[in-house]
Amino acid sequence: MTAPLADITVLAVEQFGAGPWATMQLAELGARVIKIEDPRAGGDIARSMHPGRSGEDSLYFETLNGGKQSLSLDLRCEAGREALRAVVPGADALFSNLRGDHTARLGLRYADLADVNPRIVCCALTGYGMTGPRAATAAYDPVIQALAGWMTLTGEPDAPPAKTGISLVDFSAGYVCAIALLAGIHRARRDGVGCDCDLSLHETALSLLTYMGTWSASLGVEPVRHPNSAHQTVVPFQNFLTADGHIAVACAKQHFWESFAHAIGRDDLLADARYEDFAGRDRNRESLLGELGATLHTRTTAAWLPVIEAAGVPCAPINDVAAALRDPQIEARGGLVGYEHPTLGRVRRVASPLRVADAPGEARPAPRRGADSETVMRELAGLDDAAIADLAERGAFGGAT
Repeated sequence: MTAPLADITVLAVEQFGAGPWATMQLAELGARVIKIEDPRAGGDIARSMHPGRSGEDSLYFETLNGGKQSLSLDLRCEAGREALRAVVPGADALFSNLRGDHTARLGLRYADLADVNPRIVCCALTGYGMTGPRAATAAYDPVIQALAGWMTLTGEPDAPPAKTGISLVDFSAGYVCAIALLAGIHRARRDGVGCDCDLSLHETALSLLTYMGTWSASLGVEPVRHPNSAHQTVVPFQNFLTADGHIAVACAKQHFWESFAHAIGRDDLLADARYEDFAGRDRNRESLLGELGATLHTRTTAAWLPVIEAAGVPCAPINDVAAALRDPQIEARGGLVGYEHPTLGRVRRVASPLRVADAPGEARPAPRRGADSETVMRELAGLDDAAIADLAERGAFGGAT
């Protein structure tokens, strides 16, 4: 069966997390993703991340770049930019994740490339977008979490502001970019004209405030942190301390609440008018959670889980990462994939969650830096040996003075 995106080619001027994660989604669905790496910098900075590093290969880099090709281009020299323009006609999109002002400086906008490919989609992911007072400001995930209000929503009420344990702004922005880029390609194929996609970490983070952003903007309601990772308004919807650990319970519907109270032997709470509906349980959360906490603390997590699961209530143990990867659901669904790497040995990583028509395809290693430079220049730009040698001599692939 042909992969869903097998007819799409994407050039990617990307590094580190958000950008590579965006194009990884496309590669997992069969797109040809050609990663353009800066030879002056030794390629993507992710190649140097620990642990699990060997030379210019690392497990971090493998996680975000599997199945791509690598083209080494020095875009700071004329020959490198010339080489880029030569391959653009063979691509559907040019993706970049740089600082906002760098996109224009390196000639990566639609206005810079439409003359060689009117259908090219230029998708730029920056910290703050390519316009506005912060356009030239560098940004990383924790900085955006701070600015966008996330840190005031994460952690215990009396603890300092905290970031999420995973770089969720980066990776959410990656998904946003993948959607926007595919929409741009669809539009270009339909209408014959490409475009710019101007996306930012900042706006992605703000959009993920969702209902809390709406409450604040519409009513002036400022969300607060509740103990034990509790939901803003739905009770009980949080972590509970058991006799030997923790358990997460989510009663997002009335019947879940009723089943939960019955399962843990607290039918008396169902008869209490204070807790009869969502609004009442929210108003009286302190007293209700005190009762529930005292009950759940009497037994172990392993004792409670089957009881609550049998009642049909969403719940789970609070796993560490290793335990999460051992869950039987992972094995049943083929959730871990692996391959042999020439320098890193056996690499195992989480499989793509993108299941279109079938299970995820076979995992493929990330490329060695510049490994596909000549192939790409021949196939996309149609250059012969002499033309490639001329570009190399002038520093297109590195070594410019």
